[in-house]
Amino acid sequence: MKVQFLLNIMLTVVWVFLTGSLATINFIFGFLLSFLVLWVVSRNERSQKYYRIAPRLVGFLFYFLYALIKANIQVAADVVTPKFYMTPGIVRYPLEAKTNLEITFLANVITLTPGTLSLDVSEDRKVLYIHAMYVEDKEAFIADIKHGFEKRILNILR
Repeated sequence: MKVQFLLNIMLTVVWVFLTGSLATINFIFGFLLSFLVLWVVSRNERSQKYYRIAPRLVGFLFYFLYALIKANIQVAADVVTPKFYMTPGIVRYPLEAKTNLEITFLANVITLTPGTLSLDVSEDRKVLYIHAMYVEDKEAFIADIKHGFEKRILNILR
């Protein structure tokens, strides 16, 4: 998987040198073009993992940016208005993530999102405790993380 990524970067750099344009859009186009070329010429089953994970990673990044912007707007709106709309709470979140990497990645992504903070993981690593500023419905909050962050993280790491 590392080899395919390095080849993808190398072909992107070659594309940028051949076109002579250092514009960001040219880098993106070169990366996508080299990804497509490598995917077409790849026949090894082991190397196919990179071509499944890379689009999922891009999708996760866009989802994270969406959640980040949405949470920032919600917190900023609450700060500038005279009335507080916060309904803080601590949620006991049941984990589907099993490995230390999966749990750590999920906990960090939750903490990076404004208005939420990962507090602790249970001894048996089956529960993550999360403090959130806006918990009107605990079940909806849990479902939002389960079908949002955790699902995408597990699709990337498994």
